[in-house]
Amino acid sequence: MRRMLIHPDIDPVALQLGPIAVHWYGLTYLAAFGLFMLLGHLRLRHEPFVSLGGDTGWGRRDVEDILFLGVVGVVLGGRLGYCLFYKPLYYLAHPLEVFAVWQGGMSFHGGLLGVIAAMVWFAYSRRRPFWKVADFVAPCVPTGLAAGRIGNFINGELPGRLADPGLPWGMVFRGAGELPRHPSQIYQFLLEGLLLFVLLWWYARRRRATGRVAAAFLVGYGVLRFIAEFFREPDAHLGLLSLGMSMGQWLCIPMVLAGAALWWWAGRRDAQWPL
Repeated sequence: MRRMLIHPDIDPVALQLGPIAVHWYGLTYLAAFGLFMLLGHLRLRHEPFVSLGGDTGWGRRDVEDILFLGVVGVVLGGRLGYCLFYKPLYYLAHPLEVFAVWQGGMSFHGGLLGVIAAMVWFAYSRRRPFWKVADFVAPCVPTGLAAGRIGNFINGELPGRLADPGLPWGMVFRGAGELPRHPSQIYQFLLEGLLLFVLLWWYARRRRATGRVAAAFLVGYGVLRFIAEFFREPDAHLGLLSLGMSMGQWLCIPMVLAGAALWWWAGRRDAQWPL
């Protein structure tokens, strides 16, 4: 009989400095922000940003400001999205717990809405076309998502669905029973993180119709997350919803549709008003 893999019982605290505890999850967030800075500076060498000059020129300050606003958008949007999408009745009855972020509970789709709001503000304040800002940001995001999934795996949270006992990489997660499960955090790390990054970075290196890089992100993430959700255990308080799909899958559907519509609109707009 095959010996099952056991999830390593990793202490969520990576480093204790007196009363200050540095958590692994916090370090993955720092890694995500650092990767965004690095990729943002590399992105400045891509078209059309490298050719823009004068008042429309892009520089290091833009990357730093987008990152700052994006962090605010991720935290606020991610938390509010979780409260509204996953536990609206609970937080309606306990409104002060919306601010208890240390208890956990973040939503990618809510964080995405927060980042979009941050990009709208950046575009407005800098008088930049919104879709150019979105095209700049999109390829720099997946590595941050990958870092977050590593944090999920270290903490042993968001385990996968039950796996075939013969699956070589099936893993027993503490607190999730004694049967092997899919390490869905790793699946998401590979799909929504590394694979999406490679595809988007390759696609964004050439000049595209304004808005199409952002559209590719919406479609790519939505499709890959939809697939990964088949291996991820649905939230216990929600379970599977209509048509046997999880909340994550239902939230991906409008994301993919919006990306497809943006792709069509961007191509038509570019044909009429080429930049």
